[in-house]
Amino acid sequence: MFSVPFLDLRAQYMSIKPEMDEAIQQVINDCSFVGGKHVTEFESKFADFCGAKHCIGVGNGTDALYLTLRAFGVGSGDEVITTAHTFIATAEAISLTGAQPVFVDIREDTMLMDPDVVEAALTPRTRAIIPVHLYGQPCEMKQILDIARRHNLKVIEDAAQAHGARWQGHRVGSLGDAACFSFYPSKNLGAYGDGGAVVSQDEDLVQRVRMLANHGRQEKYTHEIEGVNSRLDGFQAAILRAKLAHLDKWNEQRRAHANCYRQQLSNLPLVLPNDNAETKAVYHLFVIRTKRRDEVQCYLKARGIETGIHYPIPLHLQPAYWHLGYAEGDFPLTEQAAREVLSLPMYPELSNEQISQISKAIREVLT
Repeated sequence: MFSVPFLDLRAQYMSIKPEMDEAIQQVINDCSFVGGKHVTEFESKFADFCGAKHCIGVGNGTDALYLTLRAFGVGSGDEVITTAHTFIATAEAISLTGAQPVFVDIREDTMLMDPDVVEAALTPRTRAIIPVHLYGQPCEMKQILDIARRHNLKVIEDAAQAHGARWQGHRVGSLGDAACFSFYPSKNLGAYGDGGAVVSQDEDLVQRVRMLANHGRQEKYTHEIEGVNSRLDGFQAAILRAKLAHLDKWNEQRRAHANCYRQQLSNLPLVLPNDNAETKAVYHLFVIRTKRRDEVQCYLKARGIETGIHYPIPLHLQPAYWHLGYAEGDFPLTEQAAREVLSLPMYPELSNEQISQISKAIREVLT
């Protein structure tokens, strides 16, 4: 049977195997396992890539968000606005500080935070806004940034799925007061384990994050505040530094695959993702929408084609957040998207033949 995996990390590894093996061996040779030159070199290169002045590597993307919020002084009694259509890590990071996540609905065309509804969600307790560049598509940042400036709020980009994406020509990561990235293996820039980073133009912020991430200290045994242990290890930093040189090419391949999907899935009862004039998406995921989502997914599975759903239960309806008092119907566009979204295979090594087979199967079930 013809089969297509949802993700093929082995294919990527094999395409750059000598570089990866050398990067890993260098860390072993240097015994630079925690901190050290491999981490600092990656931090410098990733900051440059994002168009930011500073970067700190941390343990994972959730920690990146949590530590950034703490470094901005967000805590108990505060509120942070974010979208209900995202992975739970965005909201978890807010809750971990003691603050409360406040959800807003999405735009129907992009499935990203709707800036038009943000201002109505503000209260005197609001301290920050976290727009999520979901699926590799940048949010509409001008209006979000304008709202934040008018109300003296911080803007923290959740860029976990958007490495290299651009809004009005600028890389995500250089737009808000800070940006947080995940390097989970499936990301556009993925490690061989967990990893994350905070980037910012604000040196003082990054130094506070660095201290928080290292047990609240700058000197070895002087702990100025209570922190945590969240460090990017040498292996992951070396792997990410080597992969970073390929990221723009991989993102271009993702965009080419997205165009191929759009051509082959045109004139079907589907909603397809599209670029707009202000953005350059990097298609971490290629997400279609159909009211027959479950039927299409089952049909593809029977033909060996793996898919995903990102995400089937909106955050405001998750059991973990029932205590916030939200109810079904509060965010109708988010809830509709959760019923309709289907993520198709998307990775640089995907072949045109595989895209054709996937598209053929979808056409069969929908016509």
